[in-house]
Parts: sequence; structure tokens; C-alpha cells
Amino acid sequence: MGPHPRVRRRALLGAAAAASLAACRPQELAPLQGGWVGASAARGHQLRDAKSWPAPSRQRRAQVLIVGGGIAGLAATRGFMQRGVSDVHLLELEDQAGGNSRGHRIGGMACPLGAHYLPLPLPGPMAHELSDWLHQIGLLRQHLGRTMADERHLCHSPQERLFIDGAWVEGLLPPAEPGSRTLTQYQQLAMRIRDVSKPQHGKPAFALPAHRAAFGPEQAALDQLTFAAWLQAQGLDDTKLRWYLDYCCRDDYGAGMHTVSAWAGVHYFASRHGFHPPGDDEAERDAVFTWPEGNAWLVQRLLAPMQDRVHGARTVFRVSVGRHDVQVLAFDETAQTVEAWTAQTVVMAVPLHVAARIVDNQLAALIDAAAKTQHAPWLVANLLLDAPLLERRGAPPSWDNVIYGSAGLGYVDAMHQSLRVVAGATVLTAYHALPMSQRRSLLEAPWETWAQQVMDDLRPTHPDIGRRVQRIELMRWGHAMALPLPGQHAMASRAALRAMRGRLRFAHADLAGYSTFEEAFSAGIEAALP
Repeated sequence: MGPHPRVRRRALLGAAAAASLAACRPQELAPLQGGWVGASAARGHQLRDAKSWPAPSRQRRAQVLIVGGGIAGLAATRGFMQRGVSDVHLLELEDQAGGNSRGHRIGGMACPLGAHYLPLPLPGPMAHELSDWLHQIGLLRQHLGRTMADERHLCHSPQERLFIDGAWVEGLLPPAEPGSRTLTQYQQLAMRIRDVSKPQHGKPAFALPAHRAAFGPEQAALDQLTFAAWLQAQGLDDTKLRWYLDYCCRDDYGAGMHTVSAWAGVHYFASRHGFHPPGDDEAERDAVFTWPEGNAWLVQRLLAPMQDRVHGARTVFRVSVGRHDVQVLAFDETAQTVEAWTAQTVVMAVPLHVAARIVDNQLAALIDAAAKTQHAPWLVANLLLDAPLLERRGAPPSWDNVIYGSAGLGYVDAMHQSLRVVAGATVLTAYHALPMSQRRSLLEAPWETWAQQVMDDLRPTHPDIGRRVQRIELMRWGHAMALPLPGQHAMASRAALRAMRGRLRFAHADLAGYSTFEEAFSAGIEAALP
């Protein structure tokens, strides 16, 4: 009897994809090399599929145990250490901590596997914990009463460009002619964002972290609509404007304006720098901190004082809250043994659907929040180039490069932050926020299929990319970030989990309903409060 039909179909699909990809390259070149890197989907899926686990072979104790080594988990560890708790340990599923801010190397060059920048200006006093830490590590400093950024870590110029109508233009907002309907609608949106951003009862209307902002009738009304529906109600239907806003939602939230709430769409601008049409010269509105390895640079600074407390390759599969302590069972992927941890306090710094699987105690708030929280899948592809791509007319190569109308989110150039004066080999990191319907394909289809999709997305703008790319390494995020869906921002169950201060606590960007560095960091620090 031959192979199982599904196995045979997958093999044929992989062979066809590899042949198609090779056909796009000159015959004198070897077939493209590459593969999957980063997180192991198999480890995470053990929580769903494993029927049993071995008996514990090692007993360990800790005063505080953090489950999950993303930004929230690392920040929680920092928070307890600042309080003087010396006996704090962290268990992380992957070999390395960092969550979706981890980095990578390809061809000897650093590049991101996920998040790749921290925007400025910072969101103000509401995010004081993050501000304090950035001052501590030297990214920010005070000078004559003003907060100054270390320019060495700001994105080098030129920062952003957009390929539209056959040419590159500076910035990501599509150009609008003076007096055009497009420009008028840009200006109308800017005024509307300013109107809804006015402080209410002594609180900002929108802020990072979001739970520290006001949430009155106006915000509640925004939360009941999709962003697309709100724009339509405002008469904002210009094609270029709506493309840009849809791109912003996909880039920050993982889904477009027809999926995310109007609250989230407005929050994208109102919590940071507003919306600025052409001609608005407000200073530094688009500045960002960034590094070749992306936010992995920040992860390394968080990890530095706690390296000996972080235990990687640990699959936590059971958390049980007792009368006097918390029992945690974790499978050591390296030793292939089970550790039994006993802690006075445990912080669940993992996505809500993961926490719901491994926490024994049936918490109504956790069950409700996990059931209602949906996550966007992402694909991140690092492309090793042996030389620069041929340039089209218009704006010069930038750090962030976006193609108008593309299904992808563009790419960043890892070597843009280097100080070299002669262009050479580099790594382009391309981002794709995928529909939830493609999660299974992301897991099951061979890497060649997705590499082909990435190449096809870039080829109309860069027809020589098949000759320049030497290798593609892809990172798949099946549950990359929570989606801010209509009706969910003020979810009571998430607020209840955030407020827990007993032996079991929760800290993750999922508690905000969307994923940013600021949200994860503040959630971790808050979980360490008495």
C-alpha cells in the first residue's frame, strides 16, 4: 500500500513548490536554499495533543516562578527583582527567551524574527515603567528639562518609502495633490482624530498602556464598530486613505480595517502621535528606535541581569494552585525529563489560550477571556541577498519599504542601520500578516510554498530578486498577536485577570487585546506589584 494520501499530496506540493521556485532563478545558479527557523510548533502543540507525561524526576523550589519568557515574562522577572525578590525563576518554552521580539542571524548578519522597532515619541506618563527602564539603559536621558533620545539608536535616514504608480516616494502615506479629494480626506481624518483624542475627566482618551486611559461613551461606541464601518460613517472613503489605514491595521494588529474595531483603528494614531496629512510638519512624529536584530536588542538588555534565572526549553504543562503554594510541572526538552516546581507565587506570562490549557483551577475569567481572544498568524521571512537590488526611480532605499496594494507588509533592510559606505550583501526581512484561515497552511505547507509567496510579492517591484536571493529562512507565528475585535476592549474577564494579586497572576499583551512592546512590558511590571 502506498503513502497516506495526505502525505503524498504534501510531498507533491513540496516538490512542485521547489521546482517552481528553482525555475524563477537562472539555470546557472543552484536552487534556492532555506527552511523554517525559530519557534518549534511541535513543542507548543504537545500541550494540545499529549495524552500523558512522564512522572517528575526532579523537585525544585522558587519563591516566584514566571511561566513564559516573552517581554511580559521578562518584565515581570525584572519587577520582582526590583522589589528585592532574589529567588525568582523563569521557564520558557523555546530555547531562547524573547517571545515575538527574538532575533536571528543569516549570512553572518543580524536580523529580526518578529518585532523590529520601538516608536517615538513615547506615550508619556502612562507608560512610566517603560520610560524608567529606557532611561536606565541609556536610550533616553534628561537634558534641560526635556527627554532626549540617544540618536545612535534612532532609525537612520531615509526611514520609509512607498512604491506606487511605478516609482518610490518618501513616506508611507500615498501622495495627494494640492486641492485633491484625497488630501481633503487626509485633513478630515486628522481633525477627527484630534477631536476624539481630547482628555476626559483628567485622563487621556487614548494611551499606552490602554487600560490607563479613559473609557467613556465615545470610546465604547467606537468599540462596537469595525474601523471600516466607522470610516464609512465619517464619509472617509478615499481609496488611497483607506488603503493606508488598512495597511496600518494589518501592520500593528495583524488584521485589516474590516476586522479590527474602530477603537483600535483610532487608538493606533491617538495613543501616539496623531494622524498628520501632507504639510503638517510636527517634529519627530515618526521617529523609531531600531536595530539590525530588531527588538532582540531590547531583549538582551532585559535578560542581562537575569541570565541565570531563565530556563529555556521547558514545556510547562500543568499549574495547580494549592492552599499554601502553587505546583508547576514542566517537561525539560533537553533532558527529556519532568521537573516539579513548588512556588509561593506563579505568574502566567503566556497567551490566554495557553494559560487556559495548563492551569488546573477552573477560573471563570480565564475561560471566558481565552474563548473570546483570537490570534493572527504571521509569516516573517529573512532573505539573504548577495548584492543590492536594482533600483527603480524615485526615493532611495530606506529602512522600511512598502509596496502599495501588496498582500505583504513590505520589508526592512537589516544593514540599513550599519555605517558602511559601500552597498553590499544584506538581509531583507519581509512581513506577512495572514488571515486566520491560513493558519493550518502555515503549519502544514512546506517552506518552499511560502518562500514562493514572499518572492512573488516582491518580484513586480524587484524583478531581479530571483538572481540576488541566496537563501530564505522563514519564521511562522501561528498565534502571533491578539486581534482587537469589536466589543472586546473593555472585556471584564481580561480586566479581572490583570487585577489578580494572589498566588496566581497573569501578565501578557493578550490582556490588552492587542500586542505592543509597551503593553507587554507594563503587564509584566504590574504583575510583580504587591
